[in-house]
Amino acid sequence: MLGVFVSLDFLLFFVFWEIGLIPMYFIIAIWGGPRRGYAAIKFVIYTLTGSVLMFLGILVLYFQHSTQFQTLSFDIADLMRLQLSPSLQWWVFWAFFAGFAVKVPMWPFHTWLPDAHVEAPTAGSVILASVLLKMGTYGFLRFSVPLLPDAAKSHSVVTVMAVLSMIGIVYGALASLMQKDWKKLVAYSSVSHLGFCTLGIFALNPAGISGSIIQQINHGISTGMLFLIVGVVYERRHTREISEYGGLLRIMPIFTVVFGIAALSSMGMPPLNGFIGEITILSGAYQMSLTWAFWGAVGIALGAAYLLWLFQRTMLGEVKEKNRALKDLSWREIAVFTPLIAWAFWIGLNPQPYFRVLERPVAQIVERVHPGYYAERHLADPLAPR
Repeated sequence: MLGVFVSLDFLLFFVFWEIGLIPMYFIIAIWGGPRRGYAAIKFVIYTLTGSVLMFLGILVLYFQHSTQFQTLSFDIADLMRLQLSPSLQWWVFWAFFAGFAVKVPMWPFHTWLPDAHVEAPTAGSVILASVLLKMGTYGFLRFSVPLLPDAAKSHSVVTVMAVLSMIGIVYGALASLMQKDWKKLVAYSSVSHLGFCTLGIFALNPAGISGSIIQQINHGISTGMLFLIVGVVYERRHTREISEYGGLLRIMPIFTVVFGIAALSSMGMPPLNGFIGEITILSGAYQMSLTWAFWGAVGIALGAAYLLWLFQRTMLGEVKEKNRALKDLSWREIAVFTPLIAWAFWIGLNPQPYFRVLERPVAQIVERVHPGYYAERHLADPLAPR
């Protein structure tokens, strides 16, 4: 995964992208649940199919560089200098889309994710949610938008990406509301949260893109905590059925506080990290369309509904007899959650350092898609920051 994020050569990027499948396959297939074989194979088939199409797009850029500059190169900086026709950019964009959308995963390419999450061990679910899924959104930000600006800003592409993102936001939240399995509920919440991230990217303005990047970090923190929380109770009771729990506040008060903070973080309540990401994305989405912002707000409301309902059913009410002997969090478990909670409050209370770090790279992406965007903005409002 580190190789994917630091590669400056497109071929090296693709090699690391593919190699990342192998350890996750074995994590699910060896240490997973009862249906681990099915989930592991489904994960590999989905992501590998998308990757093959993505590689065809990479080869198009590779040979285009040879045609235009008489040298063959996979260097990303070299490929950024290509002059591609809008029609060619359009085809390459959808080739990249196949690889990145499956990895995110966007609706309707998401069906491998709930199976992989449910069958994976706790550590595998945390890695998958916190880092692996971000490879897809990173691909859109690193390659699809800056390498193919004419395609990325075309009305048809923006419309498709926005519609799929909005469907993902609402569908993931509604699916979460219907789940009886604690872990599958959190898995479907990832589909909803990552819909926000792709919606922010294709707002193609500074607020949308910077909010998307912040929200990707936020998702890793909050959903990582939620999967760890499921792992804690599963280790004690060996069941993820929500109906098996209830009244845990009385016997596991520290655990309940941690779960409450993770839920509030995930649903975007101030002063926690989720609020900063979601409000920034909604700001960018509103600049594009009121409809985008409306469905984003609906997704936030539904997110609060399924998380509060989950909290109510598991933490409140009468204590079931089987749960009376459960132990609260140990010092080792508290040590795992403490940095994540601190990070959630840090981003929620003081996000400015993150936005300062993002300001220049986001500006470069926006300028690639909308040349002169900042100059026009400054002319319209001389007091606006450059």
